[in-house]
Amino acid sequence: MIVLDYKDTRPIYERFQTLILSGALPVDEQLPSVRSLAVELSINPNTIQKAYAELERRGFIYAVKGKGNFVTYKEELMEYKKKELREKLDKIVEEAREVGIAKTTIIYYLENGGENL
Repeated sequence: MIVLDYKDTRPIYERFQTLILSGALPVDEQLPSVRSLAVELSINPNTIQKAYAELERRGFIYAVKGKGNFVTYKEELMEYKKKELREKLDKIVEEAREVGIAKTTIIYYLENGGENL
């Protein structure tokens, strides 16, 4: 059973990426069918189909004709995600500097798990 937080505003494929990279979805585990997952999550099947297509395009899952979709894992995927996060952090740090937040404050914030600035 896959549980997704409805408050999470990220696209479904990004949430699945997180589940795969964290190991919550084991390698070679079969994913639920599009229809069953759509019913389970009360989401339009087209949305699930698009998410699966994007995950396959990015290399997070692979399809076996007549059997379904399965989780894959490659170290390059983790490196890709880390690169993506570094780019996001770069933008956030730049924005913080633009509004006058000192480097030491940013470092303190990161070291203390996101406590108030």
